[in-house]
Amino acid sequence: MHLFDLLMVMQTFTYESVWRDSQKVNWRVDDLIGPDKPLDFTKRFLPESLARVEELTCLNPKEQLILNHIRGNSYLHLFVLVEAFIIPMVLDQVKRMGYENIFAAQALLGFAEEEGKHIHLFQQFAKAFEQGFGSPCLCISPPEKIAAAILDRHPLGVLLLTLQFEWTTQSHYLESVRNNNEDLDPRFCDLLKYHWLEEAQHTRLDTLLVCELTQVLEPSMIEQVMEDYLKAVHLLHNTLMQQAQLDLQSLEQAIGRSLSPPERDTILAGQEQAYRWGFLCAGLTHPNFIGVLGNLSPSYKTRVTELAKTWS
Repeated sequence: MHLFDLLMVMQTFTYESVWRDSQKVNWRVDDLIGPDKPLDFTKRFLPESLARVEELTCLNPKEQLILNHIRGNSYLHLFVLVEAFIIPMVLDQVKRMGYENIFAAQALLGFAEEEGKHIHLFQQFAKAFEQGFGSPCLCISPPEKIAAAILDRHPLGVLLLTLQFEWTTQSHYLESVRNNNEDLDPRFCDLLKYHWLEEAQHTRLDTLLVCELTQVLEPSMIEQVMEDYLKAVHLLHNTLMQQAQLDLQSLEQAIGRSLSPPERDTILAGQEQAYRWGFLCAGLTHPNFIGVLGNLSPSYKTRVTELAKTWS
């Protein structure tokens, strides 16, 4: 069966319930970062489960810390890219739905506003990083071009990619930070926590939207939607692999030495694996996301599961 049971989903949550819950989450970017709340460069920014620098024994502890910081900076820029395609997608859904369901309109407009706040959050952290790191870092640009390529896909395919990333952010905080005993920078922990708080609401909104779009989708369009979704996943994969290469260049400049070819190969292989897990597999393997894919297309659920295995 290729259609979701929208009524069953609605028994769990509605646009109104999500909107009301979202009113309980209230934080400002200035509460998390600013001149009186700087980043602590003596501590790691990302947990080891995401950064995976300890396994790189060709780097000394100081160099591992520097790479962790570079990865934290790249994390900020990559999520600006992700938010850049989410906002237009959400606003298109508001236009499609109109204002007949005022709670849906309020919930989705709030969704877009919060994603804009997240972009501001990541940009302010990136600014604080630039001011304190002491060495330039290379990042994929321009994010708008990559976001535009993703938005060219079928709207439901873009929505699935959005849902995948929102479950990814849940994993980043709940599994990697909340009960973590590592000595992490408290500002970066706050960033992951408060991003998670709002994305938790967005996963429910996306699920409602996926249900609605699926209800009106011709069965013959399922394959196109899923192929568009997978093309977007591969586009992001290629982007991540490019970022891993840029991180390596930034690392050499920051540590003031040229890495040997074997060192470069070892670091790049490890960091490519870390990127695949942190930005793709964490969402692709999330049981709630897999459940959505299974309802939409069992055969593509199998393809996605196999793809995640090759990247894990």
